[in-house]
Amino acid sequence: MDPNHYRFRGVWRLAAPASAVYAALEDVRGYPLWWPEIRETRETGPDSGEVVIRALLPYRLVIGLETRRRDPAAGVLEAAMRGDLDGWSRFTVTADGPGGAACRVLFEEDTRPGKPLLRRLALPLHPVFRANHAVMMRRGRRGLAAYLAGSGTHGTGEREAANR
Repeated sequence: MDPNHYRFRGVWRLAAPASAVYAALEDVRGYPLWWPEIRETRETGPDSGEVVIRALLPYRLVIGLETRRRDPAAGVLEAAMRGDLDGWSRFTVTADGPGGAACRVLFEEDTRPGKPLLRRLALPLHPVFRANHAVMMRRGRRGLAAYLAGSGTHGTGEREAANR
């Protein structure tokens, strides 16, 4: 087992149409509105940008993203990652249930730390890094569900408190 190699896979079930979920996930600039751990986004080109992430652990990650696949018909959004994490991530959004009022989001990620400190700490902290990612993904799902339900500001108070 390579402690510097992480593969993540998870499923979000949301009570929202697949098209609305896809649109929210496609709008990376809007992530800070609903995903507490995404602190900032910057556009660096027509199909590229950076996200600044800080989850439970006391460090921040700056990850460059470049679109590799954007396919609304298939519900697929895939990006290459570089910087503090190197690899790729993908969301696949599909309708789930009768009438199209709900959807299923499959999240997949294959990554390695680009940050030297994270590589050095990989062996002793591998389970902690995985748990940190799991918390971030749970909060992302909850935030997106609240955002799509109309609150639109989920996570802002938590982020403000964390920044104090």
